[in-house]
Amino acid sequence: MNELSRRAFLQRLSYLAGAGVVAPMAINFSAMNEAKAATTASDYKALVCVVLDGGNDQANTLIPIDASNYATYRKIRQDIALDRSTLLPLIPATDLAGGLKWGFNPNLKRLNSLFHLKKLAVLQNVGSLVQPTSLDQYKNRSVALPRGLFAHFNQKQNWQSTASDSFREGWGGKIGDAILKQNSHGAFSCISTDDDTVFLTGENTNPLKVTSDGLKITGGIEKESSVSGAMTFSEAMNNLVNSSDDNIVANSTNELMMLSALQNAKTISTKFPAENALAQQLKTVASLIKARDNLGVKRQIFFVKLKGFDTHNDLLGRHSTLMRLLDDALGSFYQATEELGVSQNVTTFTMSEFGRTLNSYGNGSEHGWGGHHIIMGGAVKGRDFYGEAPEIGLNTAIDVGQGAWLPTTSIDQYSATLAKWFGVSDNNLAMVAPNLHKFKNWDLGFMSS
Repeated sequence: MNELSRRAFLQRLSYLAGAGVVAPMAINFSAMNEAKAATTASDYKALVCVVLDGGNDQANTLIPIDASNYATYRKIRQDIALDRSTLLPLIPATDLAGGLKWGFNPNLKRLNSLFHLKKLAVLQNVGSLVQPTSLDQYKNRSVALPRGLFAHFNQKQNWQSTASDSFREGWGGKIGDAILKQNSHGAFSCISTDDDTVFLTGENTNPLKVTSDGLKITGGIEKESSVSGAMTFSEAMNNLVNSSDDNIVANSTNELMMLSALQNAKTISTKFPAENALAQQLKTVASLIKARDNLGVKRQIFFVKLKGFDTHNDLLGRHSTLMRLLDDALGSFYQATEELGVSQNVTTFTMSEFGRTLNSYGNGSEHGWGGHHIIMGGAVKGRDFYGEAPEIGLNTAIDVGQGAWLPTTSIDQYSATLAKWFGVSDNNLAMVAPNLHKFKNWDLGFMSS
């Protein structure tokens, strides 16, 4: 190991000491104190992005339950329409215009309860937009439109990068760039349980990945390190100390800190369903939030994913299962934030590459554009709907074809509202949401200050 590497190693070792990973003997305490001094935020906040991968069918997630709109929905959806008697009414703090009343999918029982406890809000008809766009402008192609509309890959990238010209950086990573100095150890600012890296990649921020089962960490340590003990701590330290590769030294140090933090935080009593992949990812997030002080962080952004939403067929059966998994996972996670005393400090929100068509295609639905999303947490102005409610029907002012909705709220507005709550200054919002200046409303109002 060269002298530069040794100095870097000693500094990282001081971080490990500060995190309680190694004994404090022979440690450079001044470096450790400098790292702690770099933390400028006095409180803790976390954003948790939950991706509904494949394009969530918003029309069977949030369903009109008033007699007139439900009749229209039923006529259009035919065999994939949900029975009105099974839907979970959502009674908002303020009535919606035109007599529209919404209900949740019958499998969203816990989220329905959180809505009425004012811990959850719904953002209506949000999607990728470069600028405000009317149906005529869309049809005439007279304004700039997001690239690759209705295509999975392009729309995933649009959502994660706010439909900017470059897909290399995401708005989660840009938020990470804006708050990086508030964490004494920046490597733990952005953490993903998935291989998808765009959302959490910024100019100076890169995501640290933990595996999807929530217990194992892979990377610099040559063997797999696990909270359950697949690799002993002494073996992991031996790999770190004896490595001559700077990247392995850096990655291994991060992993050792994460491993120790997870070991110290694995006593969360909230039950997360064992066979629910999203719930297990969120269990890991909860453990890392519990270990926030040991990791030296005041601001964190997490990225988790639930797959399977490309419901071209068997929509009723497949989507029903996905809604149950989502409900159980998010319900348990919110309960864990209350157990940890951070429910006011953690905001969870969903994204999906697109909504789906209101029109049915046999027993499924096709790729759409705008869709509904939920925001959950103690700081959310819950029991309400935000954005513009879509007109239920075909050939409406927002129907770009077969009941695919032209979004009336942009990802830029969505991301800026979350970023502002997170602590990003107004001056830096344009960095997070590059198209924000084209829209009038920079704050959608669903977060308390």
